[in-house]
Amino acid sequence: MANSLSTLSVLLVQVLVGVSVLLGLTSLVVVGPTRLQTLRQEKRARLREALPYLGLLVAVLIVNKVVRDIIPEISWLIGLNVTSYIFAIEGATVSDIQSVATPELTAYFSFVYIFGYVFLLVFPFIAYLSLRDLKPLKRTALAYALNYSLGLVFYTLFISYGPRNLIPDLVDPLLYSTYPQTQILTSKVNTNTNVFPSLHTSLSVTAAALAWQTRKVYPYWLAIASVFAVSISLATMYLGIHWAIDVVVGAGLGLFCVGVASWYVDRL
Repeated sequence: MANSLSTLSVLLVQVLVGVSVLLGLTSLVVVGPTRLQTLRQEKRARLREALPYLGLLVAVLIVNKVVRDIIPEISWLIGLNVTSYIFAIEGATVSDIQSVATPELTAYFSFVYIFGYVFLLVFPFIAYLSLRDLKPLKRTALAYALNYSLGLVFYTLFISYGPRNLIPDLVDPLLYSTYPQTQILTSKVNTNTNVFPSLHTSLSVTAAALAWQTRKVYPYWLAIASVFAVSISLATMYLGIHWAIDVVVGAGLGLFCVGVASWYVDRL
C-alpha cells in the first residue's frame, strides 16, 4: 500500500510539473503577456461573473467523485452489458490499430493520454478567463459539466468492458504494459466497465470545438487543441483502452454538450 501511494505521488508530481510547463509556454504564446497582465489585475471581477458556471462544474465533479465507487454496483442492477454488441459490430478494429505500434508511438500516445489530456482541459480556463467577454469561459464550464453528468448517466445505464479486457489475446494494454505505474492513477478515476462512451474523447472534442468558436481570437490555440484532440482520441484506441464505437459516440457527446452550452449561454 505504501509503495503504491509513493508511486502515485511521484506520478502526480510528474503530471503537475509537465502540465504546468505546457500551460506556461502555451499561455505566453497563445494568450500573450498583455492579456495575462490584464488578467492579473481583473481576475477577481471576472471570476465573480463566471462563478455560477464554475461552481456548477465543481459541484458536478464532486458528485462524480462521491458516486463513482457505487455506480458499478447500480449499473450491474439496472444497466445493459453492451460489450458483446460493440465487439460484434467492430470486431478487432483496435487490434488492427495496434498493428502499427512502435516504441515511439507508444511513448507519444501515452504522453498525450495523460499529460496532454489534462493540459487540453485546463488551458481553456486560462485562455478564456483572459478575455473581457467571458462567454467562452461560461460555455467551457457548462459544456464540461454536461459531459461529466451525461457520462455518469451512460456509465450507469451501460456496462462495457474495453478491448484490453475482452480480447486480451488480440489487444495489448500498451499504456499499462509499457508504463505500469500509470494504472495506479487511472484506477483512481475510472473502472473497467466504464468505457462507453470515451470521456477522454468527448472532453477533448469539446475543448477543440470551443477552440473553433474562438479561432479569430486564438488561432494558434485552435491548431494546438485540434492536434491534441485527435491524438487523444486515437490514443484511447491505440493503447487498448476504448473501442472505436466509444470514440465515435464520445465525439458526438462532446459536440452535443458544446451545442447545448453555447445555446444556453448565448440565450442568456
